[in-house]
Amino acid sequence: MSCLFVNAQKKYKIRTVAFYNLENLFDTINDTSKNDEASPMMELRTNKSKVYWDKIDKLGEVISQLGEEKAKTGPAILGVAEIENKQVLEDLVKCERLKKMRYGIIHFDSPDKRGIDVALLYQQRYFKPVDYEAVNPNIYSNNRKVYTRDILKVSGYLDDELVHVIVNHWPSRRGGEAKSSPLREKAAYKVNKIIEKIREEDKNAKVMIMGDFNDDPMNKSFKDVLKTKAEKSEVRKGDIYNPYEQMFEKGLNTTAYRDNLSLFDQILFTSSLLNKKNSKDFSSYKMFKSGIFNKRFMVQNKGRYKGYPFRSFSNGQYTGGYSDHYPVYIYLIKEKR
Repeated sequence: MSCLFVNAQKKYKIRTVAFYNLENLFDTINDTSKNDEASPMMELRTNKSKVYWDKIDKLGEVISQLGEEKAKTGPAILGVAEIENKQVLEDLVKCERLKKMRYGIIHFDSPDKRGIDVALLYQQRYFKPVDYEAVNPNIYSNNRKVYTRDILKVSGYLDDELVHVIVNHWPSRRGGEAKSSPLREKAAYKVNKIIEKIREEDKNAKVMIMGDFNDDPMNKSFKDVLKTKAEKSEVRKGDIYNPYEQMFEKGLNTTAYRDNLSLFDQILFTSSLLNKKNSKDFSSYKMFKSGIFNKRFMVQNKGRYKGYPFRSFSNGQYTGGYSDHYPVYIYLIKEKR
């Protein structure tokens, strides 16, 4: 990154786009319209309020550092998952670590049985939403509707440039990977349809697809349905590039379960956001770097789960951790004029 700034004395805008599964960010109030009793927060017997505000502060600590090293501020755009309602997001963006960034919120209540939703947070000085909608993936299994999370589509201007963000939290692997894979493939198909609709207005639209996909980059939902590419040299106009596929092949992960390391959290994007190999055309926003944010303080450092993400809840207790997922991010850069 540093070499970019000295190159021909050019200066660049840097914006961070990120995604973070917040691990059961539920409030302490029982909502009789949903099964929120099943959340770890509601299962705590004591100190619910203290735990809630400590978790808010811990998440704010992580978000405030996401991208700060290069962009000197938190994410301009942040997709989130596993949140109960809009109120928990309002509490989060008003916390001490984040309030100066003035995050706006885009949220819809989803049909998920537990009541967990996806949402988009954005720094209002950098991003101006112009259109957004919650898209029901309409997934059926054995002729029965699967009540899962909506897919959130947001279009808006990152500074003066139109971009589109699709936030996902695909169906879980309950029942096993093979049995549940068709559900995620159907979600991927719905994402394809959303992108097609966006491209009816702009064939070269800059689209970022982010989320907790409950699939690794090599699974069918990505390779067979979205037809993602891992090599820049293979990306053609209209293709979707997934920088996390190469990270997965190197053994990197964002979550772990029963000794299986997974890279379920990813940010993919259309070819319009990609500079081909050896190209340095940053006259408009292009991806410069992708990564996993897994600072040492976010990693469990002892016990059976040493090396796993330092989660908030375990065995019905609050651990004082952050999340059972690491956030992921990309830097978008653009030459200043």
